[in-house]
Amino acid sequence: MKYNAIWISDLHLGSRHSQTELLLEFLHNHECRHLYLVGDIIDGWELRRRWLWSSEANTVIQKILRMNRKQTRITYVFGNHDEFMQQFLGLNLGGVRLVERAIHEGIDGRRYLVLHGHQLDGLVLFNRLLERVGSRLYDWILEFNLHLNRLRRRLGFGYWSVAAYLKFQAKGAVRYVTQYEEAMVRMARQAGVEGVICGHIHRAEIRTVQGFEYLNCGDWVESCTALAEDFEGNIHLLKLQQSGVRSLGAPAMPKDSGPARSKMITMERSPSRLVTDDKKLQSETASAALPGF
Repeated sequence: MKYNAIWISDLHLGSRHSQTELLLEFLHNHECRHLYLVGDIIDGWELRRRWLWSSEANTVIQKILRMNRKQTRITYVFGNHDEFMQQFLGLNLGGVRLVERAIHEGIDGRRYLVLHGHQLDGLVLFNRLLERVGSRLYDWILEFNLHLNRLRRRLGFGYWSVAAYLKFQAKGAVRYVTQYEEAMVRMARQAGVEGVICGHIHRAEIRTVQGFEYLNCGDWVESCTALAEDFEGNIHLLKLQQSGVRSLGAPAMPKDSGPARSKMITMERSPSRLVTDDKKLQSETASAALPGF
């Protein structure tokens, strides 16, 4: 598939939970004129604790640089986990532009503020120690999630996110997401644009908030999601699906359908061009939020 622009965030390269193989498959099958890396691409926090940089992480970086050489414009918007990139702010490294935020003008003329989103997280601004405690807790949840889903696959069940379930049970987490979305929309209003595209909270979504478009590209730790603008100006939320995992509105794959293979399906579309089919309007939440991500 080819798109005008693709947004991906929260790859967390250098963390053992980064879904590098699935990301490489996605990048191989999806081309674009402009690729936005919307923060937390490299997990500097994890690498400071222990060095887990893998050959697959190297391959991801090499793939992105190859895309740049093939006329894909790359914009790297740094986040909180890769805040060390801030020292290179404004530089052009091998054709990759490093910025704190950017403005994307869509094919249909709509303009979007693009930023990671950690700038609005009070924990980032005022209490980095507490933020890192939240990060460590999230690592524990993901570790449990990893072993649980290995067992579920052996028993013939599909993927299920423990982290998303636990976080959605907390009213405080839901309130945090709502406040985050509203704060992001205020920034869009101040910037004089029609919408905002961000990451940070590991919850992929497209929705209208206070008359502005709020788009979150999710993550490549749990949900494996991306945003993509087609050549008519529609922005789609794409989610990775694997055989054996039931797709939204589609029948389950038979158990004897062969080795697992993945594909991206469209979960949502940008508000100005929403389809009317109720099933297509349904969205699957990628992950709720934990402060510090």
